[in-house]
Amino acid sequence: MIKGLHHNAYRCRDSEETRRFYEGFLGLPLASTLEIKETKSGRKTATLHTFYRMDDGSCLAFFEAPDMPFEFKAQHDYDLHIALEVDRATLDAMFAKGQAAGIETRGVSNHGFIDSIYFRDPNGYVIELTCKREGHDQAMDPERNGARGILDRWQAGKQGSAGRAAAA
Repeated sequence: MIKGLHHNAYRCRDSEETRRFYEGFLGLPLASTLEIKETKSGRKTATLHTFYRMDDGSCLAFFEAPDMPFEFKAQHDYDLHIALEVDRATLDAMFAKGQAAGIETRGVSNHGFIDSIYFRDPNGYVIELTCKREGHDQAMDPERNGARGILDRWQAGKQGSAGRAAAA
């Protein structure tokens, strides 16, 4: 049985620049670092793996791997974003902190069941801080929100579109 998230790992351009954002700005303490000199397949490397701990014990982790090509780019929210839960007071304080620090800061966006603000980290990733609104748990309950039916209709619509496109 899956118990929860231990860590999600992403690439980073520079470990210290990344630390300044995640530890210095967001307040996630640097929990661990692993210097990797050889991969499990025996390839020599010079990679640093860093972990930033959240209050629940899970981590965001990063690999600085200069010997491995990677395209760093400003990600679109739909392509990649990392959403982290905070309380309302923290959301408001971090919005002001981001603006004061000159960090790209967007929001506050009301999504109905959560409010969110957005930053861009030094690697181009969108970081969403979100706080639950009243009714959040009901909105996330698949017995109430019809999640499976919506997904099934979406899939059927795609198949219908593909069939119509093939017939044209």
